[in-house]
Amino acid sequence: MLTAILAVVLFVILIFPHELGHFIAAKSVGVKVNEFAFGMGPALWKKQKGETLYAIRLFPIGGYCAMEGENEESDNDRAFNNKPGWTKILVLVAGSMMNVIIAVVILSIMMGVIGNPSTTIDKVQAASPAYTAGMEKGDVITAIDGTAIKNWNDISTLIQKNRDGMTVTVNRSGKTVDLRMTPEKSQGRYIVGITPTMNHNPLLAVKNGAVTSWKMLGTMYVSLKELFSGQVSAKNLQGPVGIVTMVHQSESYGLYYFFYLLSFISINLAVINMLPLPALDGGRILFVIIRKITGRMISDKMEANVHAAGMILLLTLMVFVTWNDIGRLFS
Repeated sequence: MLTAILAVVLFVILIFPHELGHFIAAKSVGVKVNEFAFGMGPALWKKQKGETLYAIRLFPIGGYCAMEGENEESDNDRAFNNKPGWTKILVLVAGSMMNVIIAVVILSIMMGVIGNPSTTIDKVQAASPAYTAGMEKGDVITAIDGTAIKNWNDISTLIQKNRDGMTVTVNRSGKTVDLRMTPEKSQGRYIVGITPTMNHNPLLAVKNGAVTSWKMLGTMYVSLKELFSGQVSAKNLQGPVGIVTMVHQSESYGLYYFFYLLSFISINLAVINMLPLPALDGGRILFVIIRKITGRMISDKMEANVHAAGMILLLTLMVFVTWNDIGRLFS
């Protein structure tokens, strides 16, 4: 039951904000939106407000933003197909941008709640190298073997590097104290037995949330490069079934892992949607650019047919990926 609830939450947070991004951008540049819906399937509630029908639909797995002239020709001056190229690109990019924003927001909240490790010591484990060397709660680590410390990652890195022994310089009530210790190996890593105090500064949380999102983007681009170069098999791709499986696995790790997973998938969705393939936002942007160069050589109907064909290919890929997901479940 918990898996089902978390899976619904995941798909809502992934898809609905994406469509909300398209909706906000469309409204801001004067594109006519015929319907904006939360969920899919039969309508549970509908309300016409101005030119737009707002609806809540039965299945809470995302939503959609139906714009005039998005997939067909329209004579309406405010139709998507009659807007300038820059306007179309803005509306198309807005969905993926919203996915990135969602990832940054989620990661920032997580890091704000959990906190970021500081260079100030909170606990010193009894009988540990740090304890034996005389480290105390409240000590602020300023340097290791003469290398200045800026954050907790610096401390972790230098402990692994100086496993044969190191001098840790701390600030203790305004006084500089040098402590000599030798890290000990525990569960595959070298440690000295210290725990940092956690910094809950909201600005630092936002900064780290943005940095982590940027690193996720980099990881996604590397993965795509490996996929298209053949270094990674297409069998490793995962679809909705695979995502639900990961959600189920996340239950044993707690909500922190679930929201980290959600952020990572949101970043993935943003990148994939920007690929220059038919039916994807990136493919539509590519057509905007091509049609700007070629003029009237490509009609709205021709473009719609290409995107329709692309959708069929995407659905075929989804069937393939889902089949692989099911195969992994029973392997």
